[in-house]
Formats: sequence, C-alpha cells, structure tokens
Amino acid sequence: MDYRRERLAVLLLFLTASLLATTTGVVAHNDNAPHRNYLIIVRKPYEYDQHVYKNVSSWHASLLSSVCDMAKEELAADPGALPRLIYSYRNVVNGFAARLSTDEVHRMSKMDWFVRAIPEKTYTLMTTHTPRVLGLTGPTIFNPGVWNRSNMGEGMIIGVLDGGISPGHPSFDGTGMPPPPAKWKGRCDFNGSACNNKLIGARSFYESAKWKWKGIDDPVLPIDESVHGTHVSSTAAGAFVPGANAMGSGIGTAAGMAPRAHLALYQVCFEDKGCDRDDILAAIDDAVDEGIDVLSMSLGDDSAGDFAADPIALGGFSSIMRGVFVCTAAGNNGPDPATVANEAPWLLTVAAATNDRRFVANVLLGDGAEISGESHYQPREYVSVQRPLVKDPGADGTCSNKSLLTADNVRGKIVLCHTGGDATNLEKGVMLRDAGADAFIIISPDFTGTVIQPKAHALPATQVEFLTAEKIEAYINSTQNPTAQLAFKGTEYGNRMSPVVAPFSSRGPSKQNQGIIKPDITGPGVNIIGGVPRPAGLAQPPNELAKKFDIMSGTSMAAPHISGIAALMKKAHPTWSPAAIKSAMMTTTDTRDHRRMPILDQDGKPANMFSLGAGFINPAKAMDPGLVYNLSAEDYIPYLCGLGYSNHEVNSIIHPAPPISCARLPVVQEKDLNYPSIAVILDQEPYVVKVNRAVTNVGRGKAVYVANVEAPASLSVTVMPDRLRFKKVNEVQAFTVTIGSSTGGPMEDGVVEGHLKWVSLKHVVRSPILVSSKKFFQGNSTATEPPQGR
Repeated sequence: MDYRRERLAVLLLFLTASLLATTTGVVAHNDNAPHRNYLIIVRKPYEYDQHVYKNVSSWHASLLSSVCDMAKEELAADPGALPRLIYSYRNVVNGFAARLSTDEVHRMSKMDWFVRAIPEKTYTLMTTHTPRVLGLTGPTIFNPGVWNRSNMGEGMIIGVLDGGISPGHPSFDGTGMPPPPAKWKGRCDFNGSACNNKLIGARSFYESAKWKWKGIDDPVLPIDESVHGTHVSSTAAGAFVPGANAMGSGIGTAAGMAPRAHLALYQVCFEDKGCDRDDILAAIDDAVDEGIDVLSMSLGDDSAGDFAADPIALGGFSSIMRGVFVCTAAGNNGPDPATVANEAPWLLTVAAATNDRRFVANVLLGDGAEISGESHYQPREYVSVQRPLVKDPGADGTCSNKSLLTADNVRGKIVLCHTGGDATNLEKGVMLRDAGADAFIIISPDFTGTVIQPKAHALPATQVEFLTAEKIEAYINSTQNPTAQLAFKGTEYGNRMSPVVAPFSSRGPSKQNQGIIKPDITGPGVNIIGGVPRPAGLAQPPNELAKKFDIMSGTSMAAPHISGIAALMKKAHPTWSPAAIKSAMMTTTDTRDHRRMPILDQDGKPANMFSLGAGFINPAKAMDPGLVYNLSAEDYIPYLCGLGYSNHEVNSIIHPAPPISCARLPVVQEKDLNYPSIAVILDQEPYVVKVNRAVTNVGRGKAVYVANVEAPASLSVTVMPDRLRFKKVNEVQAFTVTIGSSTGGPMEDGVVEGHLKWVSLKHVVRSPILVSSKKFFQGNSTATEPPQGR
C-alpha cells in the first residue's frame, strides 16, 4: 500500500499512546466537534527525527496527535469517518492536510512547530485544425514544422490536472506508441484495456473532497462525464484520429499538440463540484515524483491570494525545482481588468484567442441583406428557404419563458432570441423545437464583440454578433411579413482577422506582482475541437465519430495547446530549463494577425498587453529563439523576499529546498527579475527606472545582437550596452534598460506600451515593455480601478 495515502488509524493510535506516555500538558477534549479541512504549514527548519519516524507521514501524524484525540470520529455521526490526517505532503509544501475543529486549530497555533492553518478552499476549471494553424506540421520541405524537429514529443510525459478522462477514447489509442520511459513511476487505475502506452497514468485524488461533497465514494476511478478533462488531455497529447468532427463540422484528422507524448491524468475536479485545494496539492506532490515533464493545469482561482496559500503557485514552484514545465490557464473572467489567475512568475499563464476557422451560417433577410453568423451543427437535410421571422413574444426578448413559446407564436417560424434570461441557449433550443419552431437566431451578448462561440442546438440555429441585432430588428419592424432563411455554408478556413483575443479571457494587471505582465502569452482557445465522452446539445449526432468530439472554448482550451508545445520544445532541447522554454515562447510570439495588422481585442480595438501578454504563440520561431532570459528556481527566492513575504512564507513556497533568511539575501525587485517581459511604474521623482536583465545565447555560436527599441514619444528608453557580442553557445551577457518620462516629469498617459528587440542576422528577440504612471493596486492585493491600456 502507498504510504503516502495509507490510512493511518493504527499508527496514529500508537503514536497517541506514545506521546501521552512521554509528554505533559496535553489536555483531552471533545473529538466530536464540527470539523473542517485545513492545510497546516509547519515551521522550517523544524525537521523530524528519521530514527523515530519512518517517513514524513508518521511525523505529521505525531504533530497532529499532540493536539488531537486520535480516535476516529463517532461512527454514528459519520459512518464514513476516517483518521484526521488527509494528506502528508513531501514536495509541494512543508505541511499536511487534516480535519480539525476550531478549538484544535487554536491549540495547534500554540505549538512551536506551527506556522499557519489555511481553511479549505475550492478551485474551478477554466473552461483538428490548430496543429497546422500553429505551424506544427510544416507545409514544405523548407519549413518541415515543429513535429519533425521534435519527433512529435516522443518520450515526453504530460501530466494533466483536471476532471476525469474517458478511457478507450480514440484520442488515447496507444497503437504504435513506444512504452513510457524508465523514469515513469506512476500508475493507471483503469484496467489493461484502457491503460496503454499513450494513457500511462490515471488517478483520482478525492480524500479531501469527499468530506465536503456527497457522491464521491472510495474508491473513485478517474472517470468524469463533464467532458473537460478528456477535451484538454486530447488537445495536449491526443493521438491521430482520422475523420474526427464535431456534429459534422470541422471534419479532418484530429491530433493533440504532442501526439507522440505520453499522458498522465490526475483527477482533482469533480462535475458540478469543483477542485479541492488539498487534493490539488496531493496530485502535484505525486506527479513530480512520478516523472512528468510538463504539468498542465486548466484550473485556478482569480482571487487565490498570495503565493504562500495558493496550491497552483506552491505546487508549481516544487515542479520547476524538478525541471518540470508548468502551464496554467489565465481564467475566464474577462474582459474585466485585473481578473487574471495563476499570477506566479514561475508559471506560464495562458490567455485565449480565436483561430482562423469559422462555421459559417449566415442569415438572409427578406430585404436581401445578409448577416454573418456561425453554427456548430449544420444539418444537411435542412431546406433553406425564406420563412416567417418573429421576435420572442416575451418582454425581454430572450426566449426564456416557455409558456409564451407556443405553437401559435413560433410554429414553422424562425425566432430571434437574445442571449440571457432564465434559460441557457441550449435549453431555449429544446423549448423552441418542442413548440414547433423551424429555427432560431441567437444574438450574442454585447461584451463578446466579434467573437462567436456557436453550440450544437436541438434545431437549426445560427449565432450572430450583438451589433447585428439592431439591423435585424429594424427589418422586422419595417414590414408586416418579415422573413428570413439560414444559409449553412460549412467550415471555412483562413479568416484573416484571426487571432482575436477572446472576450472571456481574463485580463491583467496582476494583483500579486505588479512588476510582472500577466497573462504571459496567448494561444488558441475559441471553438476548439477536442475529444469528449459525449457531445453537448444534440442527442443524435450525424455520425459515429461525431459522438467522440465537441467544440469547447476557454483559457482551459488554450493552456493545453501550450503544454503540448512545451513538450515538443523540451524534446528538442532537453537541457533547457522551464524558464528558458518559457522565454523562447514569449520572445518569439506574433503580435499581428493574418492581415499583418495588430491583433485585436473582441471590441475591435488593438489588444493591449493585459489581454494578449507577449503575443500569440509561434512554435516554429520558439524552437530557435536565439537568446533566452533564463532563471533557476533559486533566482525567484530574492524576488519573493522583495515582495515582502516573511521567511516562513518564503520557506513554505520553496519547500523542500533548504530554509533561507531574507535578511541574508540581496533583495531583487519585481522589475529586476530576469523575466522575458518588462513592467515598470513611474510614480516617483525623478521618473526614471533602471531595469536589469541578462540573456543567454542558445543560437549557433558566434552572434552579434543590436538593441532596437519601439516606444511612444512620451517615453525615453535607452539600453546599455546596445550591442551584445557572443562568442559561444550558453554565454550570458547582461544589460540595463533605462526607462523614463521623455519630459522628465510625471507621465501624462496612464499606461503605455513598447518593445525591446535584440536583432541579429537570424533572430529577433522581442520583450514587451509596459509602463504605468501609477501603481495599479495599493499593496499586492487591495484592488483599485487599474488604468486602461491602449
């Protein structure tokens, strides 16, 4: 039995007896008081005696027994009661998770080994064609593509923390896959037919969750019908599936970003319940020991707070110490500012944008006007002719009142419905179908702008931009007999307006580290076709494979794209650190769309760095960046001290590294962390800031790079030295960027943006520069309304 998760009843009772025999001052108390799950942080350098305790679990049990009666809770009150110790962590934090009463937490706070008790918290999930769009395949022999240069990620192991997975899905077919590398120490809890050389790991972490939620029983197989985990896993490392489609749309060969990589799924989220913090920590704790190369997490909390209490930040730091690349979703709370999640600088934080594929379903009005729209499901048997067009008979126009959707009102007609009301658009489609409507037109919300996220509805439908509502309604009001027809035009590729930042994608600035631009980078996250246990919205898909794929949108979909690309890069560059891979991605991004115009936000305006980060991922360029801004795990420690974290908090974050004292370290300010982007605040005289950076040559030996700065007239930016000469690979050279107001006084603009480019004969290494006239927040977490970017 795995000692890390074994039930400790016998051991705990033995330790209790031992401690009572040797310790004075422990007072018995009521063990049946109400309990909650807590994460207990233990003081460093408080260590356990390995001659007394055989492992860290038994040591943590002894600490717990010093304040708690270790008998089981009353079975009459809780038939499923278990020992109090839920998880004993080895890598992610110096501490353990336990069920405690408030009285016991108070007693524990008096112990010399105690640092902090953090109450339970629930986190949320952030919810065919993209390999070619991203240049992974390569169209010619002169551009062979990233897949050829990385052998499609063969031998890499991508660990996914998410919901469950659909075993036996064609995206996880192991045919032709080699066995996992010898370093793999994990396990798959499915049977032999579901586990194979593709899906090598599948486990469920629920020990903390089961105390809060009914229906999570022991044992739990990592199966989840919510589709999220299957979709993101297939996006990161799905096998080739010819003929894949979503309700008949987007037909082609589906594949993940790293189709030859192995996949390990760690279920920490449960349908309609969420993701428990202590289970997340336990999964990462095991994953880093089991040999993963990349950790992909499409989950988080935009109000997670400081890094010392956030499981993503804590587990992410432990991961990078082991050389694991950590990729996270930025969150789905856009377009509001200061909503970005997963802000720690050792995480890659991914925003979402559109790709160049559209599922075209236009509206032809009776007056000859054509309105652009999109539809996920385009039934071939639908007869496209002019039919009566009506608005929702309800006052709000949302088609949410079933009692008004009668046959007299909608039978044989096309119904115009606004998004919103008391029903989802999928539910509205069912109500309209049952009432005999021929089809319906969905008006997108105003805030989504030009980005449409079509669904597969129970009857023919199309979704159009909010700005078109006025035109359609004006036509309806202009005639006694308005008509319309839906024109399904299939899947179109090559949309030159793409990518466009998704409206839901969370925006910066970061609340926890104002000197770092977050999100870091943008990837495809709108209308992504991926594997699912079942499609949503339509009971009878048009063909067999359509039952296995569906379209989903979210930063959850963008993050696994980048995770898979990270596996490809790690395969091609096995000696690169996680920070080097991150830098290579960020300094080679695209900031222009397919028209060669600035990438737009959903409102049609140029996207700023708070929404786009460094830009849209370009894997082919990232494979050969020329220079990288490198960082080791140890380099983040003076930065954490500079943020004002206490010694205990820093030691908790960097566990299991040796304890440190911030007073003995040179403090690194946020602006001087050797990050691939630059953010400064000019709010004090003399309105000049010096930023220090160093770059490592990862090109081919000798090279000369010249600094090129693009900045608005309101800024003065100089680089010293402005020319870097490298003689060999892995050579490091430092430079200083001096940024100030061009007038010498306060900046008039709130936020301005620019770029620093190091240019050689072969490479352009671009770092974003963001300058603000004042702090976005007072302290690291008290929000004020941030200045808007351009």
